[in-house]
Amino acid sequence: MTSRPAVWGRGIGLVLLLSAALGAAYLGGRVTAQRPLVTSDEINTVEVTRVALPATVRVDVRIRDDALQQGEDPNDTGSGFFYKKNLIVTNYHVVQNQESLSVTLSDGKTVPAKVVGIDPGIDIAVLRVTGVSAPKVLGFGDSSRLIPGQKTIAIGAPLKYQNFISTGIYSAATLDLQRPDNLGGEVGEYMLTTSMIQGGNSGGPILDSRGAVVGVADANASPSQLVPGIIGVFIPANIVKQSLSDLETVGVSQRGTLGVTFQDLANLDPALLRLSGLSSSNGALVSDVPAGSAGARSGLRGSLKNNEGQLVTLGDVIVAIDGARVTSSYDVIRRVATKRPGQAINLTVWRNKKEVPVKVTLLKRTLAN
Repeated sequence: MTSRPAVWGRGIGLVLLLSAALGAAYLGGRVTAQRPLVTSDEINTVEVTRVALPATVRVDVRIRDDALQQGEDPNDTGSGFFYKKNLIVTNYHVVQNQESLSVTLSDGKTVPAKVVGIDPGIDIAVLRVTGVSAPKVLGFGDSSRLIPGQKTIAIGAPLKYQNFISTGIYSAATLDLQRPDNLGGEVGEYMLTTSMIQGGNSGGPILDSRGAVVGVADANASPSQLVPGIIGVFIPANIVKQSLSDLETVGVSQRGTLGVTFQDLANLDPALLRLSGLSSSNGALVSDVPAGSAGARSGLRGSLKNNEGQLVTLGDVIVAIDGARVTSSYDVIRRVATKRPGQAINLTVWRNKKEVPVKVTLLKRTLAN
């Protein structure tokens, strides 16, 4: 218990010493800057955030009792931003277990909010506020044009500190990001940034140097739960724009889905795989095929289970989509989600110890499914 005060003590001492040294340098004439904004990058950051801050909100959530673990705080926060005069984008995981909601504007005013649209597949939710019109709205940019090394600006309420600004760069896109909460499984590619994204940033805007929203802050990547995440993860703006359009016009996202459930081969008994002639755990086992689904209409076969829920016979195993091999059910879901209703995809499935082609025409999603 003595190490934390000692570290903080040394940190404050260092800051004070540096401040004194810089002050002496300025008074002594060794620092020539005569105004607070010196570089073009500083000027850009200030200009972008000055415009964006009024559009950014803190989302204040009261969590339902049945969603809490013993001793957990029922109050949580996230971030969001106005994209229309009374509509706010945030993450679905921020409001998933809410009992009540409000948003706090950048000037400190708090107003009630209501969830009016959800898209768990990409972890997005839409809130409507009453009693206020957006002080500012943010527009979306084209996330497909992001270049590694390009500047990013994150605004949100990490650790409940509202109007917190962090700059960094866009680093890369990644396919290899599976989440423990089973949300966001239809994000084709997540994007990574060095801009800081911590608890409370979720749902806030990721901006480029033009002030356009190129993504929605979602999480941070860490090697384990014991190590703080230092890599920011955001949802690309292009799929968010598509989702918002679908939610407003149809009420549900219109990304592709087979409508079936899966199991990963890696979780099955190796002996069962060998009996089915499978030599690899790559692929996705079709578990259940609901009637009327795109999978059912194309003739996909589900697995058979006994009364105790144990697998007796394996159904089709999807091993490739449009000729590209797949590794897991997550891989299948995200690849299919890049398509739209009416489009056809060509599956390769393992059936009766051989590969069989299956063509699937994707169906329009409805609120019922």
